Amino acid sequence: MNYSNIKEASEFIQSKLTTQPELGLVLGSGLGVLADEIENPTIISYNEIPYFPESTVSGHKGQLVVGELEGKQVLVMQGRFHFYEGYTMQQVTFPIRVMKELGIQSLIVTNAAGGINESFEPGDLMVITDQINNMGTSPLIGPNDEQLGARFPDMSSAYDKEYVQLALQAAEQLNIKVQTGVYVGNTGPAYETPAEVRMLRTWGGDAVGMSTVPEVTVANHSSMRVLGISCISNMAAGILDQPLTHDEVIETTNKVKQDFLQFVRKIIQTLPL
Repeated sequence: MNYSNIKEASEFIQSKLTTQPELGLVLGSGLGVLADEIENPTIISYNEIPYFPESTVSGHKGQLVVGELEGKQVLVMQGRFHFYEGYTMQQVTFPIRVMKELGIQSLIVTNAAGGINESFEPGDLMVITDQINNMGTSPLIGPNDEQLGARFPDMSSAYDKEYVQLALQAAEQLNIKVQTGVYVGNTGPAYETPAEVRMLRTWGGDAVGMSTVPEVTVANHSSMRVLGISCISNMAAGILDQPLTHDEVIETTNKVKQDFLQFVRKIIQTLPL
C-alpha cells in the first residue's frame, strides 16, 4: 500500500465528516457494541472506502463509526481485518495508516483472547503491557517509506506506559478487576494446541490471539500512542479440558459487555491526546 492509496482513502473519509477525529479505536470480536454508544455518528461501510478490505468474520460488522464519545471525537473500527482471512499484512494494517493520515495520534486496540496465564478466568479484562509477534512476518517488511515512519522503529514501549497507568486507575475507580499482561499474536485461524500454549507460557505470554500485533506495530511505526485491552474469552487449550469455539468467544464477550463499556468510556474521559 503506497502513500497515494492512504491519502485517497483518508480524503474520502474526511469528505464524509464535519469534525476532526482525535482518537482511533479498533474493536475486536464481540466488542463492537462500543460503537453503538457513539453520539451523532457518521457510519461509513468498509466497502465504500478506497482500498479498504472487507471484514469476513462473524462478530465484526465491517464499518467505521465516527462521532463523539465522552467528549472526544473518535473514529471506531467496528470489526477489523486478520492475516488469516488471506489479506496481506499491509492490508490488515491499512486502516491504521489512514487514521494517522487523518491526524489521529492515539489508538485503543481491543481483542478477544485466550488466557495463557493460569491465574486468569474467562471474562477477565487484561490491559496489555507488551506483545510477542509469533506471526512469522511483519507489516513493515518491504521497502520503507520514510514519510510513514523510520526503517527500524523502536518497540520498547509498544504500549504507552502512561496510558497503561491511566487504564489501571480507571479500573480502580470503577471497582472493576483487571489483569495486566503480555499478548501473543499468532496467525490462526486454528486455535493453539496444548503444547503450543505451554511454549507460549514459557516465553512469558499471558494471553494469545490472532490480531492486534500487526496494528500495534504499524501504530508504533507511525509514532502513535497505543493502549491495548484484551477480553479473556476462554482459557487457552490444555488448561481446561474442553474444546474451543468462536461461539464461546462471542458468548463471553457478551457477558462482560457492561464492564467493558464502562471501562473504555472511563479511559476515554481521562486519556490525554
